[in-house]
Amino acid sequence: MMQLFIVEGNKQHLDGGSMFGNAPKALWNKWIPADAHNRIPLACRCLLVRTPQGRQVLFETGIGAFFEPKLKERFGVYETQHVLLENLAALGVKEEEIDAVVLSHLHFDHAGGLLTAYGEKMRLHFPKARYYLGREHWARAKNPHIREQVSFIPQIQELLADSGRLVLIEGSHCAELDFGVRFHYSHGHTIGLMLAELELPEGPLVFVSDLVPGIPWVHLPIVMGYDRFPELTVDEKRKLFEDLHKRKGRLFFTHDPQTPVVKLGMEGNRYTAEPTALSH
Repeated sequence: MMQLFIVEGNKQHLDGGSMFGNAPKALWNKWIPADAHNRIPLACRCLLVRTPQGRQVLFETGIGAFFEPKLKERFGVYETQHVLLENLAALGVKEEEIDAVVLSHLHFDHAGGLLTAYGEKMRLHFPKARYYLGREHWARAKNPHIREQVSFIPQIQELLADSGRLVLIEGSHCAELDFGVRFHYSHGHTIGLMLAELELPEGPLVFVSDLVPGIPWVHLPIVMGYDRFPELTVDEKRKLFEDLHKRKGRLFFTHDPQTPVVKLGMEGNRYTAEPTALSH
């Protein structure tokens, strides 16, 4: 059977107003209280899948520990060590044993964990892995709009391009990832955001990345100020939720500070999120 593991990476603290867009602080501060700098705590959570054939596939890498001190402080990354690697080791998994890394997109808080920690020679972690990314997002990352440039790490693009192990995905399936995963695409947060859906005995599980950062964002009108096309984000969430609710699906959150996985429900005309276990 397929085995799934929640793996926490380095945490970050981002401006609450930016994370909740045009929602007033009086509302969002009840959901996730802000600190003295108006920042809220956010996980950078990853998913490790061990396939029936023994392959180990890591979905995202979190923010990592690559930031120089000034940027580390700005984004509230307080751990100095590479937490993701430590937590993989706690599961008995060395970075050399990861066969594949699936990236929803290349914003620094989702792909920064690919890089070695600040002060070390910069290189990509997971030396035997192939790196999987949506082709449309790769084009965006290489030529981002000025409003989105700060979200990317140019060194990652360069290292991925030079690695010889980058695989660009088009469509809903990738022949190399043949363990029951298919892909959805979203363009509201960033062009070509790739959402991975795992088909499990208890129903579908979708790694929703930045389309739905956590429980508060399950409410359809709530989107991030970081989203490039906020109205499109709302429409994409509605479409995904309608489909998943029919199929009794679950969401895997990368950023929710407390809850990794929820079952999608509905009360009246509003979608709800009920915390649940990763596997049954």
